[in-house]
Amino acid sequence: MSSKTTELDHLIIRGAREHNLQNVDLDIPKKKLVVFTGVSGSGKSSMAFDTLFAEGQRRYVESLSAYARQFLGQMEKPHYDSIRGLSPTISIEQKAAGKNPRSTVGTITEIYDYLRVLYARMGEQRCHKCSRPVSAQSAQQIVDELCRLPEGTRYTLLSPVVENRKGAHEDLLGELRGHGFARIRIDGVVVELDEKLTLDKKKRHRVEVVVDRLVSKPDGRARITDSVELALKRGEGKLIAALVAEGEDRLFSEHRACEHCAIGYPELTPQSFSFNSPLGMCTECNG
Repeated sequence: MSSKTTELDHLIIRGAREHNLQNVDLDIPKKKLVVFTGVSGSGKSSMAFDTLFAEGQRRYVESLSAYARQFLGQMEKPHYDSIRGLSPTISIEQKAAGKNPRSTVGTITEIYDYLRVLYARMGEQRCHKCSRPVSAQSAQQIVDELCRLPEGTRYTLLSPVVENRKGAHEDLLGELRGHGFARIRIDGVVVELDEKLTLDKKKRHRVEVVVDRLVSKPDGRARITDSVELALKRGEGKLIAALVAEGEDRLFSEHRACEHCAIGYPELTPQSFSFNSPLGMCTECNG
């Protein structure tokens, strides 16, 4: 054994004699993938399961309280002279996987559910059109973004209230009139919100209520703040800044959205990565 080999970076076994092992000395590096190979009866299982796994389990159980130990089976101590650097051990049963046409490598190895949680909690969501990161913004961050527009920029703040849904939406239009809104944008066209306005109930519509029409200027922050808060409230956390000169819509969201493509995205959950859930389904091909 090298003088630099310690139990901090190696698992050190001396005099292992379990079953057909005959005083085996072994140094196993930690944080590495180590494979035991050999012909049948050479001692692979005796070292891996009957010595290392058994001793790791035995030491772990001994570290628990007497109350906890009564619920756990105590393993026999393997035959060896010394084992140093051993952590609590886990043994995975080797078994034949059940036949299922929907099985994948992830489901067979049982890591699929863990990967879904990992992607949902740590994954960086990106827009499927422009590949830019998708993020949520607070009302204050949205105000800051609008205040950074060049001075003199004209834009309209709109709240999306109907997104690609069929119907005449008469009750909604009446409610908006009752709250004092004077204009809405229907399928990209701004119109007066008067009593004569009707929508084709057989067609899908996009309806956004005009909250305010603004011009970027140094002393306009207070008005922008009030309008942004109202737009987010009416749009359930989303608003659109329609830049007049550029003819461009920028979507802002307290949830998740790509401001460049004006596309909103749902919050990532483990179900988003499940092929058994509609949340993980492609809306185009249903795959």
